[in-house]
Amino acid sequence: IHRVDGGFAGRADRITVHASAFCRGQVVHGFGHGSKQLSIPTANFPEQVVDNLPANISTVIYYGWASVGSGDVHKMVVSIGWNLYYENIKKSMEKHTMHTFKEDFYGEILNVAIVGYLRPEKNFDSLESLISAIQGDIEEAKKRLDLPEHLKIKEDNFFQVSKSKTMNSH
Repeated sequence: IHRVDGGFAGRADRITVHASAFCRGQVVHGFGHGSKQLSIPTANFPEQVVDNLPANISTVIYYGWASVGSGDVHKMVVSIGWNLYYENIKKSMEKHTMHTFKEDFYGEILNVAIVGYLRPEKNFDSLESLISAIQGDIEEAKKRLDLPEHLKIKEDNFFQVSKSKTMNSH
């Protein structure tokens, strides 16, 4: 397993449900779909992180763990792909954390450990069917992340980020 700041890494040449992949990058503004249209807040990685994804990574929905800076680690789902419903022209990586944050965290460092696959990316007939699928993904991820093999990743040293790595030094 490789660990990359500002990029993405997985076991050898692909991500499987048997290997974890770790990603770290600064939170940027996305397309405005998550909170505004879906009422499902998302955090977005910059293009640099998405562009550093392995070429053969599938555009799918994954689940795993995430933290903001050196904060607590929470369950999450992440979409890597084109967001077919919205006909995006750029591939994106959008994460929804199963935790309510008190305020936005744009500019902070987001730490993500992907531990498993949920489903392929697909298009939807309506906004309602998209929301229903995402809510189903969230519920399924909650169950799977309670498995012992996934709980241990929550404690991985990857999430023990020093304060210096989480501060914006501009």
